[in-house]
Amino acid sequence: MRLPWIIAAGVAAAAYSPPARRWYLTWGATSEEAAGSLPGDELLAEPALQSTRAITIDAPPTAVWPWLVQMGSGRGGAYTYDWIENLFGLDMHSADQIVPQFQQLAVGDVLPLGPDGPGVRVAIFRPATTLSFRSEDGNWVWTFHLSPDGLGTRLISRNRIAAPAASWANRMATRFVMEPGSLIMERRMLLGIKERVERTTSPGESTVRLELDIARVEGASRE
Repeated sequence: MRLPWIIAAGVAAAAYSPPARRWYLTWGATSEEAAGSLPGDELLAEPALQSTRAITIDAPPTAVWPWLVQMGSGRGGAYTYDWIENLFGLDMHSADQIVPQFQQLAVGDVLPLGPDGPGVRVAIFRPATTLSFRSEDGNWVWTFHLSPDGLGTRLISRNRIAAPAASWANRMATRFVMEPGSLIMERRMLLGIKERVERTTSPGESTVRLELDIARVEGASRE
């Protein structure tokens, strides 16, 4: 009777070993990307947990940016497993095209995480480069950073989370549920963005649109 418990313990130990945990937290990212700093890190200086995940997209940053801007509950969704999101009542319906009415976003805007849920506030908005959200309690920062990679783009997604309440249950939930669970959802999100961008981008189309958007943002900042 002990054998199943021994096997289960061995599987658990392997699943949460340092190499496995590193894979959960840095899927797709190079060692330099995982260790390097990003804009938005300063919004939460000493996180208890940081994940850095990344993917290469065969399109320029200007083609990726609109898909990030329209993310959110009741907006363009999260490009992940909608059915899982909606089990928690988050009202996520991932768009398969760029939706013009969801392209207006600015620092200070609050996006709800669900119809009745808390929101995240736009903290950094640098067109075609960096989009950072911070939870209203300040304990979570989520940054998307776009870096040119040849003719394509490296899309880096970083989450920085403050220490949860110091109970044993909260620490275990963060370590053994949230880390692998967030990988499942975020991996699907990154792949979902990649699939949508590469399927819908035509050469030059998004570049012209984003140059106009950048000029508008820069002009507003000078006023």
